[in-house]
Amino acid sequence: MPTIIHPSAIVEDGAQLGVDCEILARAIVTRHAVLADRVVVHPGAVVGGDPQYIKFDRATPSFVRVGEGTVIRENVTLNRAIHAGNSTVIGARCFLMANSHLGHDCALGDDVVLANNVMLAGHVDVGSFTFIGGGAGIHQFCRIGESAMISGLSRISRDLAPFTITAERDEVSGLNLVGLKRRGFSREAIGELKTAFRAVYFGLGNIRELAATALANGNYTTTEARRFLEFFAGGKRGFARSARTTTEASDA
Repeated sequence: MPTIIHPSAIVEDGAQLGVDCEILARAIVTRHAVLADRVVVHPGAVVGGDPQYIKFDRATPSFVRVGEGTVIRENVTLNRAIHAGNSTVIGARCFLMANSHLGHDCALGDDVVLANNVMLAGHVDVGSFTFIGGGAGIHQFCRIGESAMISGLSRISRDLAPFTITAERDEVSGLNLVGLKRRGFSREAIGELKTAFRAVYFGLGNIRELAATALANGNYTTTEARRFLEFFAGGKRGFARSARTTTEASDA
């Protein structure tokens, strides 16, 4: 069907909309928004609003880019980037539930789900197929790996490795096995991920170094296990840790 814009919605001149989009009642799509095909914006949502950054110059030409098939529910706020030419990016087929917030310069992969009232501060990077539970808060500059699951009301202030489950305050409880099986991961991949998880989280020493050692030993052949271990080579905020990790281990 053709793009539909409700009479009470505001779509500013300069906004770019793909085909078959729906902009529902009282939604606002600013001139800084770029929507791909089949994006749905529900009532009260604001796509492309100014970043909540005290020093921001409103004349800065920055953007929010939303991937095809993404659904933006009621009162969601998507803030544009703080630097000229940069974008806050939401991937394809994401589902952003009511009142969730993406701060400036966030990047979401494809098929990400944010439940009600999720709060992402600026510069948060979320991998594809990740689910973040209602009311969870994510600190600025955190990285959330692909196929991670974060429980509702969690407080995340460190990087969360892909394929893991985290709750409370940066507490990793295990692998997201249900999510891995739903994505069709092989038994071999899941087996190697279990081994890699134990090597990183249940070993003694620096988590980053444990991951590097495990990756270098050549025992991991699946791309999933290698992506898990490679994640620990990046980032600046340290890593969420397993509740079972010995107190002698370091997250740096």
